[in-house]
Amino acid sequence: MSPAEQRALERKLKKERRKEEKRRLWEAGGCPAPQTPATPEPAPSGATLALDYLCSWAQKHQDWKFQKTRQTWLLVHMYDSDKVPDEHFPTLLAYLEGLKGQARELTVQKAEARMQALDAAGAGGSDPLLLGQVQRVCQVLQLLS
Repeated sequence: MSPAEQRALERKLKKERRKEEKRRLWEAGGCPAPQTPATPEPAPSGATLALDYLCSWAQKHQDWKFQKTRQTWLLVHMYDSDKVPDEHFPTLLAYLEGLKGQARELTVQKAEARMQALDAAGAGGSDPLLLGQVQRVCQVLQLLS
């Protein structure tokens, strides 16, 4: 019998012995408490991950690296003050200064389109959410144009 076959046979016998030992323990009534699977912690949300990414960029850590999905999330949600709080927006503006190429052009185009949509929706009213969005769009346009 080759060494590989012998190892496979030993593993098989060990597994059978463990099964038999568990069965005997169960029949004797001394079964160990069933193991409850550990409840996994919920995965962090996209907002949390993106804001952590932004903060690590701001601190210029050596381990910071570009992540397209985080940047995309930030660009999509940057006008929503619920998702990107006001305390993070100045950092986001500083991050946007470094945008280059198509990402920069597309961000400007989307900001201009959003400004037109807000103007059409009558953002000049007294709705604080719309006023906040207009203010953010203006800041982005001023920075990138």
